[in-house]
Amino acid sequence: MVPRKKGKSVLVGVGLDSKDGHVRFTEGDDFVLSGGSEETHDRMTETAMKFSEKLGVKGKEIHELSREEFIDLLSESSA
Repeated sequence: MVPRKKGKSVLVGVGLDSKDGHVRFTEGDDFVLSGGSEETHDRMTETAMKFSEKLGVKGKEIHELSREEFIDLLSESSA
């Protein structure tokens, strides 16, 4: 588990389509992902990692983003 500062903002992803009983959990510096089928969890992980990379390029943390910046970064990351 990644140590976090109290109150740190992170991107949270929850997949609800798992039917195989497998528990999937992935976390990074800027995200926490839980659940989903293998395909869904893989896609969430890829999107979250791209989001985190783009956040790093901007030199910001999630809480420093405006709503518009957050939506733009997430849209670019899921393409």
